[in-house]
Amino acid sequence: MNRTGFNMQVVSKEVIPYLLAHPSNFELSGLCTHFAGAESIANYLRIEQQQRKFIRARRLFLSAGLPPERTHTCCSAAAIRLPKMRFDMVRIGILQYGYWPSPEIKIEYLRKNKLVNFNLHRVITWKSRLMAIKKVAMGEFIGYGTNYQASEDMLIGIVPVGYSNGYSRMLSNSGRVLIQGVRTTVLGNINMNSFAISLQQVPEAKVGDEVILIGAADDLEISVASFGELSNQLNYELLTRLPMDIPRHFAVGSE
Repeated sequence: MNRTGFNMQVVSKEVIPYLLAHPSNFELSGLCTHFAGAESIANYLRIEQQQRKFIRARRLFLSAGLPPERTHTCCSAAAIRLPKMRFDMVRIGILQYGYWPSPEIKIEYLRKNKLVNFNLHRVITWKSRLMAIKKVAMGEFIGYGTNYQASEDMLIGIVPVGYSNGYSRMLSNSGRVLIQGVRTTVLGNINMNSFAISLQQVPEAKVGDEVILIGAADDLEISVASFGELSNQLNYELLTRLPMDIPRHFAVGSE
């Protein structure tokens, strides 16, 4: 990736000689690489070249009498696609959340294993609650600016989540949430700490009702993937942008 680490020439001419010259100063606890886009099938030539380079580098260490305590190369995508590169340890990231690294990886996995479908168990749900309910007259605008004008008398709800909480402004007028088992829409611009939703299909909604931003209710779901596509974010980007000050609740159970 030309990000960190050493190329083959530096490994053979500098790193290995240096380690051999200072045996009491270092412990070779690990030898690793990070694949430059294993989640993209179209990137296979670069990934194949990287595999070969790493295997050659590892042989240099072994032949020099410098066996690492562990060897690891695989992120989530590589752990699925490149079983021979798993070695002693894998570095699972997005799979821990129950999400595929990319649609390509899922399709390849299903084809290779002759499966019609296989769903990972998703472990994240993002919820809030209705903070307020308002009636808006036809012709009035909702939120900052003139991004949304009511075409009829409307019932709307205010959700206390905004772009400061990781809910992208790109979801203005396009986001979706679930409330009382109904999928409804975001109205107007996402604010720093709130946004409005339509309650036209949920007239019985009340303050305090649960609002699902990511997750499932009955047969409906707002997935991380669909959320990410609407906001033009990768799954990885979305998951890592959720601020630490959002309360986390952990449930342990079995099915």
